[in-house]
Amino acid sequence: MRQATIIQLTGLSGAGKTTLAQGVKHLLEKDALKVVIIDGDVYRKTLCKDLGFSKEDRMENIRRLGAAAFSFKDQADIIMIAAINPFEETRNELKEKYDTRTVWVKCNMPVLIERDTKGLYKRALLHDKHPDKLFNLTGINDIYEIPVSPDLVIDTSTATPGQCIRQLYEFLILPGVSYFHRPAGG
Repeated sequence: MRQATIIQLTGLSGAGKTTLAQGVKHLLEKDALKVVIIDGDVYRKTLCKDLGFSKEDRMENIRRLGAAAFSFKDQADIIMIAAINPFEETRNELKEKYDTRTVWVKCNMPVLIERDTKGLYKRALLHDKHPDKLFNLTGINDIYEIPVSPDLVIDTSTATPGQCIRQLYEFLILPGVSYFHRPAGG
C-alpha cells in the first residue's frame, strides 16, 4: 500500500505557510489527489491547547503535529504541516520518524513586519514595559533556526503568492518527491 508524502512547511509567522498549503492543495485536488493540511494555528487551539511557548512546548507541539499528520497517511496522498517549527532538532525528528520533506518558507523581516496580518510583530516590537508587549515571537525575541538542508526554499518576499504556490506544486510532482508525478506533457 502506498503511503502519503508528508511535507513540513517551516517559516516565520506571516511568511505564507498556510497560504501556500491552501493554494497547492487546490492545484493537487484538480489532479484528483487527496490533500490534508495540518495548520499549526488551528491545532494550537485544539490538540495543542495545553502547550505554551517554551522550547520544550514548541518541540512537543511539532511532535504532535507530526503524529497528527501521520494519522492521515492512509487517507491522503499529500499531507502538509504548516507550522513555524523553529528548531532543526524537531524538523529532523519528523524527517527521521515520518520521512517528511522540509520546505523552508523564507521571508525577510521587513516584509513580515509590513504584512503583520495578526499584529504580532507590532506587539513584539513594543517597548519591554508596554502592557501589550509580546515576548515570545519567533524571529524577533525567540529563536528560529534556519533549516540546514531543506528540500526546497520558497522566498515569499521576492515572488507573488501564485508563483510560490506553483513552485511548491512543481516540487511536489517531481519524481522521487512523492509516489506520484505527472507524466511528461501531462
